[in-house]
Amino acid sequence: MPEFHSQETNILGGHIFSDMMVLRDSRSARVSSWDRSGANKDFRSVRSGETLELADIPNAGCIRHIYFTITMSGSVFGDPRYLRNMVLRAYWDGEETPSIEVPFGDFFGQGHGCVRFFRSLMITVNEGAELVGGKASTLTVGFNSYFPMPFSNGARLTLTNEGDYDVASVWYHIDYEQLPGLEAGTGRSYRSRPLVGRFHAQWRRENPTIAFGEAVNVPHNDLCNLDGRENYVILEALGHGNFVGYFLNVHNFFETWYGEGDDMIFIDGEKWPPSLHGTGTEECFGGGACPNIEYAGPYTGFHLVGNKNYLGKTSMYRFHVADPVRFMKSIKVTIEHGHANNFANDYSSTAFWYQSEPHGPFPVLLPVAARRPIQGDDPHDRAYAEFNKLQANVGRCHALFASKRVVLPEAVRKAVLEDLATEIRKAFDAKDYTEAIRKAAEANKLLCDFLDGNGAP
Repeated sequence: MPEFHSQETNILGGHIFSDMMVLRDSRSARVSSWDRSGANKDFRSVRSGETLELADIPNAGCIRHIYFTITMSGSVFGDPRYLRNMVLRAYWDGEETPSIEVPFGDFFGQGHGCVRFFRSLMITVNEGAELVGGKASTLTVGFNSYFPMPFSNGARLTLTNEGDYDVASVWYHIDYEQLPGLEAGTGRSYRSRPLVGRFHAQWRRENPTIAFGEAVNVPHNDLCNLDGRENYVILEALGHGNFVGYFLNVHNFFETWYGEGDDMIFIDGEKWPPSLHGTGTEECFGGGACPNIEYAGPYTGFHLVGNKNYLGKTSMYRFHVADPVRFMKSIKVTIEHGHANNFANDYSSTAFWYQSEPHGPFPVLLPVAARRPIQGDDPHDRAYAEFNKLQANVGRCHALFASKRVVLPEAVRKAVLEDLATEIRKAFDAKDYTEAIRKAAEANKLLCDFLDGNGAP
């Protein structure tokens, strides 16, 4: 079988958009959850403790796009815990240990177990059917990945439900290109024959980080970090490869700017100072100084900023699409948690990279209880907690209708799903969490009165 090499011979090849115009000997295909009976049950259910095999693709190819939408039913309708309960894994070329092992939501940038919509070049999370909507949440969410994922001898993807409740519906597409052949992802590259690395993704968490120095949990510029040994570690990998980006999530326990920490990336086992040494957290993600406003672009973003005073949850991303960080033997990607590591906060991250196989061992994935996000007492988290109750109560209404055919009275339906929903949406969009809490609590009382009066579980 002829091999497909990574270096295009066409003079127009090599540009980010070249694949749309370059014609080659390949075909496109898809694995999806479509109903083989011809009916419209185009989803799969995943019981607690079960693993769903998403795809088992033979021969050589390259995954180009992955799509999911996931819903729960009954009392866990709209429950966001599935974002950390479910684990996405992928295996290339018959390997026994996964090259991707990440909680589902974290792979798609949902790092604190609350949905945030954003559009980037590599990962996009889109709105679906609206209950409240805006920047709060919707009842359905579209998760999309555009990372190319090559393989020469098969690809297998799985989704495991490690939570304590069943996941009712998983819709998915895995769009890929069938290739006549692809060089094995092992060995070394040469100038005339570049090696095609295999895609990898890994999740880590340190909760809390350990604060160092005499002045902890406050901004401080006079401390020194001359070795990087206590930095938060985003990735350690052995082999020849390219680091292509990451999501970073911080739950800050203090009402002050936490992000004076520099990124430090050590290449091929080098000592401090590393080849790549930054000047602060926000610089890594393309923002102005001390960002407390959300933004999302093709390569960089602060797509979640919970509170203007920096308290609570923040998520950010950097994709090295045009500037991959290259290494020949090893890489260690780190970032300080506060200047000279003087903040104790909850840090978690998802790293993305390509490398030759075999890859080194991953850290043992934390159990579900240790993966769960912190429920803070800040305005953002209290508003989301009340909103999640509202989604659960809507789910209870659906379950009541399914079991007893009891319909929500029109006056309650209009008050909750039209009038109050509009006001809650406006409050979330304005980050007026006090108003969001008040209106969501009012909606919850109306629904609970109806549910209790009809004997709903």
